[in-house]
Amino acid sequence: MDTNVQNFAVANLRRRPDVVETGGFVAGFDPATPSPFINYATPLPGARPTGDDVRSLIEAFRVRGLLPRLEYAPEAAPDVEAALRTAGFTVEETHTYLVCTPATLIPSPVPDAGGTDEERPALLVRTPESDEEYAAVDAALSESFEGVHVSSAQGVARLRRTQESGGGVRFVRAPDGTCAGAASCSAPAVGTAELAGVGTRPAFRGRGIAGAVTGALTGSMFDRGAESVWLEFSGEGSRRVYERLGYRPQGTRLYMRLEA
Repeated sequence: MDTNVQNFAVANLRRRPDVVETGGFVAGFDPATPSPFINYATPLPGARPTGDDVRSLIEAFRVRGLLPRLEYAPEAAPDVEAALRTAGFTVEETHTYLVCTPATLIPSPVPDAGGTDEERPALLVRTPESDEEYAAVDAALSESFEGVHVSSAQGVARLRRTQESGGGVRFVRAPDGTCAGAASCSAPAVGTAELAGVGTRPAFRGRGIAGAVTGALTGSMFDRGAESVWLEFSGEGSRRVYERLGYRPQGTRLYMRLEA
């Protein structure tokens, strides 16, 4: 499965507007944002980069004024970490990823829409359609992640592209008509898809929103032919949410960066 996830990472970066392939690496860039979480590189499975390969990769970032950064499954490319460390890269984070398949998926309970609007929003999972709904989703995710993701017109456009290019965006409407929580999933590639950006605004946590949007997106990817869906979790609370839906630990993902 590590190779599947790594092959997906390669295919997904090749979807970026600006792609550089050099020395066993694929770097994907989006000129609309300098975010290091969108502009990064990943190695091809089994890559064995030389010092010159890594320097060429670094230059691809430097000429764009971006932080050199990689995300990858180290078990699928075990020789890459040492080459990056030799060039000065350090580990940013290591995450466990979870995988769900049609055989393990456990449908999320039908959300309880009872109670007053203040107690419980109408937990109906929806697909955004209007510009206003996409903007509400982007704003809610920004609030959910406490400013790590800043709401912007570019963010709204990326969400719409995700939905319209074969991936998915799902949200739950808040009582005031805005978004209580949401998630997105990239279009499937090489048999799998990455579900990311699961966020619930603080005022609406503990009401089953994260599980509802995750379950809906996971099922929709299987309906489109994906053989698996994978994601990373941010804490034990979110891990329990995903495991209740049938996600299981499968491997690790390593994030590395080169500071200026």
